Amino acid sequence: MIAAAAENNAIGKDNKLLWHLPDDFKRFKKLTVGHKIIMGRKTFESFPKPLPRRTHIIITRDLQYHVPFEDCIVVHSLEAALDLILEEHVFVIGGGEIYTQAIKIADVIELTSVHTRCDADTYFPVIPLEDWAVTEEVFHEADARHKYAFTFVTYNRKKEGK
Repeated sequence: MIAAAAENNAIGKDNKLLWHLPDDFKRFKKLTVGHKIIMGRKTFESFPKPLPRRTHIIITRDLQYHVPFEDCIVVHSLEAALDLILEEHVFVIGGGEIYTQAIKIADVIELTSVHTRCDADTYFPVIPLEDWAVTEEVFHEADARHKYAFTFVTYNRKKEGK
């Protein structure tokens, strides 16, 4: 999973991101280019066009939903999305409901922890820290291009018995 969330787990409002963090966008692109990305319909519709060089797997309950773009596949459940994955590296990119389902089965969470609290209508699920270990943290100060300080945090699921 990959996400950016405020300290109160806020990730979006009115189908929009809550901040503009260019270095977070760069990291997102670096990590996801060349891979499949799984998202809900609203997340997909928040993009002006599909993200280049990534296969989009879009989850919706609407059985009539389709998109007129190459590299976009519509499915109707997270399980159906995962059935399209072999041994590939895949990223779940949102939204809140999809994250809540995926956190139960994900191996890695790439979280940009944005050092602010925001009013939102969409939230990242609380990470059950007993199940996850922080394996990397990189802090980024607020600056002229970034209104908020943030930390890139990599969580790996703990192995059974550890």
